[in-house]
Amino acid sequence: MAATVFILNGPNLNLLGEREPEIYGREPLADIEARARSHAVSMDLEIDFRQSNHEGALIDAVHEARGKAVAVIVNAG
Repeated sequence: MAATVFILNGPNLNLLGEREPEIYGREPLADIEARARSHAVSMDLEIDFRQSNHEGALIDAVHEARGKAVAVIVNAG
């Protein structure tokens, strides 16, 4: 069984590629997720990739990761 890494994306990151692309870039979050998953496979990792506009949901995910994940990456937005 592969180790799991949680990747948590914060408020407004669902708008990547749409909102002010000259500042935040044109790549949507789905493309970033696909790239992360591709890299994870090459390292024998599984990814739990999430985005929420609610900070409490992200904190809940951090708590959920305890005992499940070898790492948590937070892109707070």
